[in-house]
Formats: sequence, C-alpha cells, structure tokens
Amino acid sequence: MAPEPATAPLFVPEEADVLARVAGMDIDHAAMAAASNIWRAAQTMRTHLERQVLRDDDLSWTGFSLLFNLWVWGAMETRALAASMGVTRATVSGVCDTLERRGLVERTGHDRDRRLVRLELTPAGRELIEGVFPRFNAGESALCAGLSRAEQETLADLLRRVVLTVKEAEADD
Repeated sequence: MAPEPATAPLFVPEEADVLARVAGMDIDHAAMAAASNIWRAAQTMRTHLERQVLRDDDLSWTGFSLLFNLWVWGAMETRALAASMGVTRATVSGVCDTLERRGLVERTGHDRDRRLVRLELTPAGRELIEGVFPRFNAGESALCAGLSRAEQETLADLLRRVVLTVKEAEADD
C-alpha cells in the first residue's frame, strides 16, 4: 500500500506574493512564515471580533482590553495597565478618557504618590464587560472552530513558547 501523500501547506493569497518576493533570499523562510502568520491571524481575528462583537457595545479592541484587564485584576495604576495591555500610557490615557465619559471607568489618585493614577471599573463598566465577554468568547470559539480541541491546545502551547522566547529576548536587552 502506498504511503499517504503529504498534505500541501495552506497559503493565504497575501502569503504567496510575499513568498514569491523573497524566494531567492538566504533567509529563514519557516520563521518568516510562522511570524507573519501569527501577525496575520492576530490582526484578522482582532478586526473580525471588533466588527462582530465589540461594535455592538461601541467598544474598540483597546477599550475592551482595558475593561477586561481591570475586570480580571481589579484597580490598576496606569503604567501597570499599559504594560499588561501592551500599549503606551498615552494610549491608556486616551482610551480611559473615552471610557470615563461613558461612565465605565474612573480615575483615582494614588495613596502615596499624587503623580500616579489608578483606574478602576465602575459598576456600569463591570456590567458591560461581564455582558460582552461571553459573546467575545463565543466569537473566539467560532474563529477556532476549524481546529480540533487538541489542535487548539497545541496552538496555544506553541504560541506561549513564542511569547516566552520574546520575553527572554527582551530581558536580555
């Protein structure tokens, strides 16, 4: 009996153009494909979830992320919140302005250092994130439906390894 033919790799149309451009270059094509597809998947999922879930509650991805972080970890100082979200303090400040006007978060001064600002959810903010998150997770689930549970777990594990590798590289800088 003949062996099963290897499954041909999947490509999205944009990837074929990139591969054609770099075909003759002495580069790590596998690493490039992995990194660019991590980026492409993240951007595609972000855009989809903003349009299909967050738009209904007039939330941006960053606004959702801010509310989610405060919901999970409680009140946070803006620097710690920015680091947790992977954005700048200026971004946190701008998003917080919008969410504060909507009555979803509030700023309070730090007990010992008046230069520091703490952010926390209001009851309306808590109610919103507790209503949005199950729909957001249903969207995540739908976007991962093409993978088996085992594949989802393997993918999550592999991505955690990438995250840890990046953190180690940053610690060395």
